[in-house]
Amino acid sequence: MNPQQYAIERQDEFLDELIDWLKISSISTTPDYKTDVQRAADWLARHMAGLGLETQIFETPGNPIVFGRRLQAVPDAPTVLVYGHYDVQPPDPLDAWQTPPFEPSVRNGSLYARGAADDKGQLFIHLKAAQSILHATGTLPVNLKFVVEGEEEIGSPNLKAFVESHRDLLAADVAVISDTHGNGLDQPTIIYALRGLVYMELEVRGPATDLHSGIFGGAVHNPAQALCEIIARLHDSDGRVAIPGFYDRVRALDHEERAEIARLPYTDEDVRRETGVPASWGEAGYTLRERVGARPTLEINGIIGGWTGQGGKTVIPAKALAKVSCRLVADQDPLEIFALIQDFVAQITPPTVTSEVRLLPGRHGHPAIVDRHAPAVEAAIAAYEEGWGARPIFAREGGSIPVVVDFQRVLGAPVILMGFGLPDDNLHAPNEKFSLEAFRRGIATAISFYQRVAQPK
Repeated sequence: MNPQQYAIERQDEFLDELIDWLKISSISTTPDYKTDVQRAADWLARHMAGLGLETQIFETPGNPIVFGRRLQAVPDAPTVLVYGHYDVQPPDPLDAWQTPPFEPSVRNGSLYARGAADDKGQLFIHLKAAQSILHATGTLPVNLKFVVEGEEEIGSPNLKAFVESHRDLLAADVAVISDTHGNGLDQPTIIYALRGLVYMELEVRGPATDLHSGIFGGAVHNPAQALCEIIARLHDSDGRVAIPGFYDRVRALDHEERAEIARLPYTDEDVRRETGVPASWGEAGYTLRERVGARPTLEINGIIGGWTGQGGKTVIPAKALAKVSCRLVADQDPLEIFALIQDFVAQITPPTVTSEVRLLPGRHGHPAIVDRHAPAVEAAIAAYEEGWGARPIFAREGGSIPVVVDFQRVLGAPVILMGFGLPDDNLHAPNEKFSLEAFRRGIATAISFYQRVAQPK
């Protein structure tokens, strides 16, 4: 039997199985759901074993990692490593859901449940693609491995150590992650670059304690004001980050990339509609789509200082603090950027106050970029054309997925972000959904990818 036909005939069965898994409230952000997280891992391990995969659960200091593999492909076949996560975000606010988040329901062509698209549904696509090939042909064209964690929604604190200590077990020729989305059912997307991150606190101190603003106002430099003065100098009038050396390592966009990015237009009107701002803002000389995916940024995430309660309290605060983050692009180094910011802030801090820039523990990661012309990427393009019915667009993603860099650095494997979600899937929000048509096309695309990536080049 043809694997594609097998998958078509069993769509209802596949959906019922996914619904069963989605009923488990595997919320990783609070220990209250520790038992449910374990149940979700156990469910996945049993399901993978039932598909004919050699399966093992690895305990970590946090939530378990589920590993599965099938190594019976033809000689010299490539090995594909599929990453996913079974933990989900909290469903709050519950009263905003049309149906309960852990009672999956199908309506208007979509499956509604927490985790439907992020990431249980997208991971399930690969399991069902493997099942379809195995049951239709009796074997897989590739050696296939799965590594599925339960802590992605809390920053994957134990995954990097697992990858480093199990590099032989996870060794692969290519890694695949399906935890992103395209531009719609008519336009799939392959994300080929992700921004890195460095997160810090900028604290300005003045007097030993809060002071009476009437007695000392005009004689003491207000730390909150000094902080704002420092922050105001972090960008120039053209929207560029003003830190000396900040752009030195930024890899320039080539003409092909700019043309590809332009295939997904993003206008001022789009920004206004999506955000409610009166106008867009950013670095001159770059399109909006380039700014949010291909250029680094420096953002003020929060400012704290002085009296913020109800009513008035006329004080000069002893200190003020800002939360600051940078999104980085290839080939920037997060610790180098942190050091540049430290030096610049020290230089521009007025002598009337003191300042300190502190790196938040565990809150930095490198950017990632994938060769768009690698053989496995070419196989993914052809697989989308066959299974999805459209040629994918290449795009840079503004966010960060740390495991991509871990796979590249530790395993030396190229990573392909084959997303099957849609822009309106309501990730991390009430009424999260996963299109049934995207589910069907995703399985067809994954089947085609495994078959094509196994073909000799």
